[in-house]
Amino acid sequence: MPSILIHILNEDPILGEVTELPAANDQTILVRNPRRRDGKDLHYLMTSVTEVIWPLNRIAFIEVIPGEDEEQIIGFVRE
Repeated sequence: MPSILIHILNEDPILGEVTELPAANDQTILVRNPRRRDGKDLHYLMTSVTEVIWPLNRIAFIEVIPGEDEEQIIGFVRE
């Protein structure tokens, strides 16, 4: 399950997980375990909420955070 950082218009970024990234024709995104970037709860959600559906028209952009198995270290070597 990829982790994403959602940048909602006029809001702080939200960290969460998705089962799949939204397609070009999707209008909403389902986010699991939504939280602030520092891991704290979102003040406008009830504490028992584990999934939220956001309309994509409120989202400026989405960052996809690579998982441990996807992460590659690419460096430049000077000789």
